[in-house]
Amino acid sequence: MSVQTILILVIIGVSAGILSGFVGVGGGIIIVPALVYVLGMSQFEAQGTSLFVLLLPVGILAVVNYSKAQTINWRFGLIIAVTFVVGGFVGSKIALKINPAYVKLIFGVLMAYVSIRMIMSGINTFSDEF
Repeated sequence: MSVQTILILVIIGVSAGILSGFVGVGGGIIIVPALVYVLGMSQFEAQGTSLFVLLLPVGILAVVNYSKAQTINWRFGLIIAVTFVVGGFVGSKIALKINPAYVKLIFGVLMAYVSIRMIMSGINTFSDEF
């Protein structure tokens, strides 16, 4: 692995970590597109690598900070975590059975939809404040 690749991976990791700690996202939003478009991985390789990252205690320090601020709903989180395992298993089975181009298209449409909703919500919030 080249020094350049290692530096790119470090930048991806730090960016995803900052974004994860800041707004609660990182894996799919940062890691997957970066691995596909910057490092040339396949969609499935990028998704698998992103899921591997999530297995490690990546967000432990962010969780500690949010816990100290008493801003974690532990019951909700536990339910989501348990069902996330099931969903991850089912989703990966489905994804690996269809054409990667369809997975990429679905992923892109979902990100676009969520982005537009978030942008509109932010604009509406600013409009309400002024």
